[in-house]
Amino acid sequence: QVYLVESGGGSVQAGGSLTLSCAASPSTAFTRNTYCMGWFRQAPGEEREMVASIHTADGRACNVDSVKGRFTASQDNHKKTLYLHMNTLKPEDTAMYYCAAGPVGICLSNNECKSRRAADFAYWGQGTQVIVAP
Repeated sequence: QVYLVESGGGSVQAGGSLTLSCAASPSTAFTRNTYCMGWFRQAPGEEREMVASIHTADGRACNVDSVKGRFTASQDNHKKTLYLHMNTLKPEDTAMYYCAAGPVGICLSNNECKSRRAADFAYWGQGTQVIVAP
């Protein structure tokens, strides 16, 4: 199993930028195992939706269409950390943001980077809140 902790959330003005981090442990989590990592968000009254994924074996990342061009997911494998770089933030980006770990097949079968079900990811962090003021 893998333990995940998100950080970096906060309150920003529309048009601003924010970078979220997801630290994984143990330190060997991404060397002894491979995962499809997902960045998800959930706004009040809405379903949890995936916004990005990262294949930990090679760091290949993608973003779903709703945030493509504004969000960039990346991986620092040495530090066992994932990132979500968010630019040109909009009020509708306000949500609780989570990172999650699931089977590598999710990434390998998602060439078009479509959103995948949260239920397919087994391990989750506690989430970090992002608030974008208008």
